Amino acid sequence: MDADPRPPAPQPQTGTPTPGGRRPVAAALMLGMALAALDSTIISTAVPQIVGDLGGFSVFSWLFSGYLLAVTVSLPLYGKLSDTFGRKPVLLAGIVVFLIGSLLCAGAWNMGTLIAFRIVQGLGGGALQGTIQVIAADLYPLKERPKIQARLSSVWALSSVAGPAIGGVLAGYADWRWIFLINLPVGALALVLIARHLHEPRRHRNGRPRIDWAGALGVFLSGGLLLTALVQGGVAWSWLSAPSLALLGATAVCAAATVWIERRAAEPIIPGWVWRRRTISAVNLAFGALGLLMIAPTVFLPTYAQSVLGLGPIPAGFVLSTMTLSWPIAAALSSRVYNRVGFRRCAITGMTAATLILAAFPLLPYPGAAWQPALIMLLLGGALGLFQLPLIIGVQSSVPWAERGTATASILFCRQVGQSVGAALFGAVANATLASRLADAPDAIRPGLPDDLDSVSRALEHPGALSDRAADYLRRAVDTAVDHVYLGAATAALLALLALVFLAPRRFPVHTEGETESGAEAGDESEAGAGTESGPVAGDETEARAGAGGGAKAGTRARAEGGAKAGTETGTGTDAGSETDGRADTAPLTTPEADGAGSGRPETGQRPRP
Repeated sequence: MDADPRPPAPQPQTGTPTPGGRRPVAAALMLGMALAALDSTIISTAVPQIVGDLGGFSVFSWLFSGYLLAVTVSLPLYGKLSDTFGRKPVLLAGIVVFLIGSLLCAGAWNMGTLIAFRIVQGLGGGALQGTIQVIAADLYPLKERPKIQARLSSVWALSSVAGPAIGGVLAGYADWRWIFLINLPVGALALVLIARHLHEPRRHRNGRPRIDWAGALGVFLSGGLLLTALVQGGVAWSWLSAPSLALLGATAVCAAATVWIERRAAEPIIPGWVWRRRTISAVNLAFGALGLLMIAPTVFLPTYAQSVLGLGPIPAGFVLSTMTLSWPIAAALSSRVYNRVGFRRCAITGMTAATLILAAFPLLPYPGAAWQPALIMLLLGGALGLFQLPLIIGVQSSVPWAERGTATASILFCRQVGQSVGAALFGAVANATLASRLADAPDAIRPGLPDDLDSVSRALEHPGALSDRAADYLRRAVDTAVDHVYLGAATAALLALLALVFLAPRRFPVHTEGETESGAEAGDESEAGAGTESGPVAGDETEARAGAGGGAKAGTRARAEGGAKAGTETGTGTDAGSETDGRADTAPLTTPEADGAGSGRPETGQRPRP
């Protein structure tokens, strides 16, 4: 197409904060991320003290499951609310709810109340996990996003690893209630920094925003029933028992009702475009597989290190922590890769490596040395760093401001659901392998052998009642079970790889605030490359070149003539049918320093090169 001779539509002044102005906000985001990560793991080593004080041993697992359930089912709601009302009020409300939940947990008087208060805490944690990622994308232009996202990944990794140690120290030398009380000063500081330094531009809306409460309830019920079935199935009852079948059936009914509600809602919690756009739907599937495969190292590797290698809890934790060292480093360096080859190819490279690394785990010798699985985890962290961050940035960059929260929440939601499915699936694989091995045990050692993974691990921690031959047989059984889990994780990695290769577009669209070109999702079938704006667009194989006279050959632009139509919605914009908005409410977040400086510049020129 010939270059359009008309002048481009006027760009909104999107004040990008100065580095000094963004610094306190970035610190607050990292504090909030640390809170969410710590409370997902900090309670694990304090369970004996909590049960000894409050009782309720039969239901203590819901201290983890309730928190996970609340975080997962609330993510889509917070994503939609942040797009509707802005990021700042949602994040502030989430921090307040999280701190109220923490205070209530510290004052719990029995196990039932502690579980209920953990669910309250999880509802705040959902706002922290989802909204922090979106604010980071709003605050930093595309060129700088890898740095802040790598910092957030580092905080999450370090906090997750440090959580059990901190929880053990507080429970052993103080009181388990301090596990929740330490959240108060950290959260209060994050609250003050966000309130004082984060400022959003005034948003102009036509009419009163409508909240899809029926859809939100449907998402809560569907997600809650599914996660309950996955968490309790095979533990509290068998998979084919009446409770499991009833929960799964109720999940299917609620999911169908939710789809029906969402298709008719004016502003649905989970809009249909989340799954209609190839970019987002492919990444959602890939992130679901990522959550699935992550269960192998995080849940089963510590058991392998202690039961098979004979390591103590601290050295076993170090074997796992090597992954958290390489992951953020690879994420920080991933921009050098995707700037050259594009988001999709960078993620494919990372997941291909992860598939091979996971498949190599069963090749480790028995019993082997601790450095061998540690090296596997170091390499896996580097591979996943190349996979995850480019996809998050790619999805966030493919949508306008008003859709970024929903898009980000959808991929985080799929990752959380993948983790829940993975815990149930791989737990069943491990227990089935152990049951088979124990059934084939020699008659001389079969009496007295345990019959599931937890019992085997406890027996190997106190091997006095076992003969040397029986203990060695159990170690080999655990080794085989974990090998099968890693093969399952490699299969999940292969599924993520297939989703990117066959479903993701060859190049991700890059949305820039203020104007969108026609056919931004093109590139799956067309080599002409219709991206957003002129110039390279997160290139994978094709280039979009600017034409003469300030025009572009990348497609037909939706222009504002004389500024009169700057807010017109077009159905031919980003991702094959998204609605784009040229109004000022698509501006990224600002800080007072940036407002005073008047150094507004759109996110143009900050795109990865093909």
